[in-house]
Amino acid sequence: YFLSTFLYIFPIMQLGQLFSVAEASKNETGGGEGIEVLKNEPYEKDGEKGQYTHKIYHIKSKVPAFVKMMAPTGSLVFHEKAWNAYPYCRTNNFFIKIETWHKPDLGTQENVHKLDSSTWDTVNVVPIDIADRSQVSNADYKPDEDPATFKSAKTGRGPLGPTWKKELVSNTDCPRMCAYKLVTVKFKWWGLQTKVESFIHEQEKRIFNNFHRQLFCWIDRWVELSMDDIRRMEAETQRELDEMREKGSVRGTKAADE
Repeated sequence: YFLSTFLYIFPIMQLGQLFSVAEASKNETGGGEGIEVLKNEPYEKDGEKGQYTHKIYHIKSKVPAFVKMMAPTGSLVFHEKAWNAYPYCRTNNFFIKIETWHKPDLGTQENVHKLDSSTWDTVNVVPIDIADRSQVSNADYKPDEDPATFKSAKTGRGPLGPTWKKELVSNTDCPRMCAYKLVTVKFKWWGLQTKVESFIHEQEKRIFNNFHRQLFCWIDRWVELSMDDIRRMEAETQRELDEMREKGSVRGTKAADE
């Protein structure tokens, strides 16, 4: 299952992504659920340097009722170990892998993850356009997080009209980026496998779309930050998440059948 998210941005994309991850984590945490950060530290492996995070997701309210009925107590808690932009999540009976390439193009590359031909033939390619209102459900839509109407006061970017990608083709001086995400899901509970895997793929598409719409519309909040600013924010967010998870009501994205 392959998703490509088109973004009209920017050499400092990494700052925006890290800022938006921290903010989105707070929006999804409360009432005993949400995100718990166990580790957030630099790493170096095989010549590659980046940031390593280990998070726990408490997501009971974010799965459909038929999964909650079948899931054993405590099973709706998932660990994510992420190296920079390549998150990997696994439990005993449940496997999700998300691999991401960020490329300075408009989503024109095929099989950017270099899968073998037999695997690529089974992949479903789903383009996501963050400015396309029809790709966002009414429940998720927020007027202040709509790239089609947002204009950045600090950079002048936006709003993104219906032909924004075509306009970028001829405007070679304007930065652009596409996040190519390869989502692999395996769910081993007999009788629910196909239904749950399909649900997860649809939810991943929903999450990617909402997140990158926010990232673009939050640009004035992060465009002038440094990496040191981001690391201080992440440390403060970790403390806030610990407090927020234990109080208040459940927040953020919920299962569509709730």
